[in-house]
Amino acid sequence: MEKFNKKIVLEDGEEYYGYGFGADKEAICEIVFNTSMVGYQEIVSDPSYTYQMVVMTYPLIGNYGITDEDYETKQPTIGGMIVREYNDLPSNFRYTKTLSEYLDENNIPGISGIDTRKLTRSIREKGSRKVIITDINTSKQEALKKLKENEIPKDAVAKVSCKKKWYSRTANPQYNIVAIDCGIKLNIVRSLNKRGCNVTVVPYNTTAKEIIELKPDGVFLSNGPGDPEDVTEVIKLVKELRGKYPIFGICLGHQIISLAYGAKTYKLKFGHRGGNHPVLNLETDKIEITCQNHSYAVDEETLKKTDLKVTHINILDNTIEGVECKKDKVFSVQYHPESAAGPQDSGYLFDKFIQILKQ
Repeated sequence: MEKFNKKIVLEDGEEYYGYGFGADKEAICEIVFNTSMVGYQEIVSDPSYTYQMVVMTYPLIGNYGITDEDYETKQPTIGGMIVREYNDLPSNFRYTKTLSEYLDENNIPGISGIDTRKLTRSIREKGSRKVIITDINTSKQEALKKLKENEIPKDAVAKVSCKKKWYSRTANPQYNIVAIDCGIKLNIVRSLNKRGCNVTVVPYNTTAKEIIELKPDGVFLSNGPGDPEDVTEVIKLVKELRGKYPIFGICLGHQIISLAYGAKTYKLKFGHRGGNHPVLNLETDKIEITCQNHSYAVDEETLKKTDLKVTHINILDNTIEGVECKKDKVFSVQYHPESAAGPQDSGYLFDKFIQILKQ
C-alpha cells in the first residue's frame, strides 16, 4: 500500500492522513462539507468558497475531469479539497484537464484517502473549525501552533470582486442590469443574459452615484464569501438604492439586503452546502429542492421589525430562505436558483425579476 504523504489537522487536534493531489503546498482554512453528488468543478470555481477547505461527502471525485465551459469564475479562490477517492483518469469526451492539473495550475491543494464520513460527522457535531493541510512529517504540535497563530482573513469579498467593471451582452436585449460583484458566479450572468438582459458587472465598492450614472433598469446583488456584516460598502449601497430600482439578491446578496433593512445575521454551526436542501415557498405552498452554499443566516426576530416579509423557509432547520419588500420592489433568496450542476426548481425567480422590470 502506498504511504501517506499528506495530512490535515483540525484546531481541536483531530488528524486525518491521506495522499496529496493538486498543488503541493500548506494551507490554513475553515473546514466545511458539501453534500452534492455532481458539480465538483462548479464547487472548486465558486468564489463563495474563498478561505474554505471543502470536504466532498460523495466518495468519488475527479472522474469526469474539468471542462472549459463549466467554470463559475475564471480565477478560483477555494482553499482546498478533501475527498475520499480521487480519480485522475477521467472518462468524459468534453474534459480538457484533470481536477489535479486544474488545482495545481491555480495553487490549490487537495488530499484524498480521507475517511470523509467520519470527518463530516465531526463537522456536524462540533461545527466548522480551522484546518491545516500539511506534509505528513509535520508534527501535531507544530500544526496546532500554526493554526493558533493564523487567523482566517476578513477581506474575502474584496479578494474575489472584480477590480473594474465588465460587460456581458446578449442578442436583442430588453433590459440593462447592474450586477454588484461580491463573488458572482458566471451562471448568474448567463441566466440574466438568457432572459434578455445586458449585464454590467461592477466591483463591490461601486458607489450609488456611479450606478445611477449607468442608468440600469434593475440591480442584482451577487453571492460571495465571508461574513455579510463585513461588507459595509454594499449594505450602504442597498440603503441608498432601495425604492429607486428593482433589486434582486442571491445568497450573500440576500443577507446584505436583510442587513440594509435593519435585520441581523448570525453564523450557522456548519452552514448549508449541497444540491439537496428542501425549501418551502410560503406563497405557493410548494417545496423546492435547492442548491446552497453559505455559513450565515438571517435572524428571524430582528427581521420582524423591518419592512421585509419572509417568503421562503428551510424545511430542515427553519432558517429564512427568502425575503421581499413589495413596496420597494426588492426581493432575495438564500439559495442558488442558477445552480449548475444542480436542481432547476427555482429558475422562476429570474423570471420574477424580469416581470418586475416589465412593470
